[in-house]
Amino acid sequence: MSGQSITDRIAAAQHSMTGSSISKAVCKATTHEVSGPKKKHLDYLIHCTNEMNVSVPQLADTLFERTANSSWVVVFKALITTHHLMMYGNERFTQYLASRNTLFNLNNFLDKGALQGYDMSTFIRRYSRYLNEKALSYRLVAVDFTKMKRGIDGVMRTMNTEKLIKTLPIIQNQLDALLDFQANPNELTNGVINAAFMLLFKDSIRLFAAYNEGVINLLEKYFDMKKNQCKDALDIYKKFLYRMTKLSEFLKVAEQVGIDQGDIPDLTQAPSSLLEALEQHLASLEGKKGKEFSADSRANTLSSAVSSLSSTGMSFSRMDEKEKQQALEEEQARLQALKDQRLKEIGMQTPSASPSTQSMGSTNNHSSGMDLFTTTTPSTNSMPNLTSDLFDLQPAFIPAVQSTPAISNANNLQFGGTPAKKPDMQWTQPGEKKLTGGTNWQSKTMSSTTAWSPAPMPPAPAPMAFPMTTPQVPVYGMVPPQMGQMGGVPVMTPQPMMYNQPVLRPTNPFAPIPGAQRFMSV
Repeated sequence: MSGQSITDRIAAAQHSMTGSSISKAVCKATTHEVSGPKKKHLDYLIHCTNEMNVSVPQLADTLFERTANSSWVVVFKALITTHHLMMYGNERFTQYLASRNTLFNLNNFLDKGALQGYDMSTFIRRYSRYLNEKALSYRLVAVDFTKMKRGIDGVMRTMNTEKLIKTLPIIQNQLDALLDFQANPNELTNGVINAAFMLLFKDSIRLFAAYNEGVINLLEKYFDMKKNQCKDALDIYKKFLYRMTKLSEFLKVAEQVGIDQGDIPDLTQAPSSLLEALEQHLASLEGKKGKEFSADSRANTLSSAVSSLSSTGMSFSRMDEKEKQQALEEEQARLQALKDQRLKEIGMQTPSASPSTQSMGSTNNHSSGMDLFTTTTPSTNSMPNLTSDLFDLQPAFIPAVQSTPAISNANNLQFGGTPAKKPDMQWTQPGEKKLTGGTNWQSKTMSSTTAWSPAPMPPAPAPMAFPMTTPQVPVYGMVPPQMGQMGGVPVMTPQPMMYNQPVLRPTNPFAPIPGAQRFMSV
């Protein structure tokens, strides 16, 4: 069985329709494909655990629902996804699992209808027991042993005697559940169980590192303990030696299946003379006779044992440092990919021309056009260029109306915007004493080049200030006030022109009506 099944595709489509992105991601991570959950789906679910608006109970319940599937692949991948979120997700995910009365009830799970169903079902039952124990440990001590601070000032090294004696058995139980997975190299035959084994391997290293530091603290306090405390501490130390042996067997399997030998720590046991010294000290507290150790001999034995266990603890930190470096490199690669993608998107964008951008770039050789809404006086020596981009505007473009004081600053304001070789009206100021119609009305034409060639004009008079009562100068596209009747003679109202395609302009709307009296500008 390989690839996504029809059931997987239908389930993903249903979650897409209902808008449940979390359920869809869980479904994608737990398909029937015989391989570990894909990283992109796991990363998304990790991100969800860090979002406060995401319901962690809903996420956990969705994973629990997937463990009710009859396929060992789906169930195994649901357990792997849960374990991954406990390791790398927000702590509130583990907190929710620890708050539940029951987690995975898979002690009787068995897939009889699939290839490798019987074998994989056995590991599913063992794996689910470990995850239950991991959540139980968090409930008892409110801390994840695999994430706690380590080192000489770490949690386990600074814990007091009473709390230490209560905490170490909890670590022992979790480590026992992990080592009970008992997978041989010839049983790690597919991507699903290999993904689970890799997570267990990482947990075993970190869990035993905490266990090791707790035992070092225990030994340093042992000869100052009370009789009952010494008895419990001696029992803990003997179990520790047994679990160290089992862990070394587990790590041999990890080495055989291809895990980097540099990630596998070196387990160095304390000298056997330490156990003998511990037993003799307890016997002396109980009033029994036995071999006695001098204070110096006991101190030397203890120092040697602590040194051996400390070197073991140092080797445990290599994997954490390597994983942190790998995570840092992945984050840098992701940021670089986003940066490259953004630069590519910016390079693919084609800037669109507009009158505002043209007017901003009118000072260099590559920009052209004039801002139709500026009030500065154009130069008489050189007129701005108008490119064809000026005419690529939306249909029915009508220039905005400027107020009278703004227009009064210009001696001769012209409005462009017509296609080449078409006439354009030229508005003059009222002080020019020029006829507005008849034979004195002139039009200008646009040359075949992009530059405007203004029609010959008489010298413009000096700017003159208008009184506040001066009516607005008519602007193209604007109906001047009181234009319906001028001097008692009806005048045709100019209509705004819309230029979609080059067309001929109508005749001058302000030409005199036959038989009517002409009027002069004032």
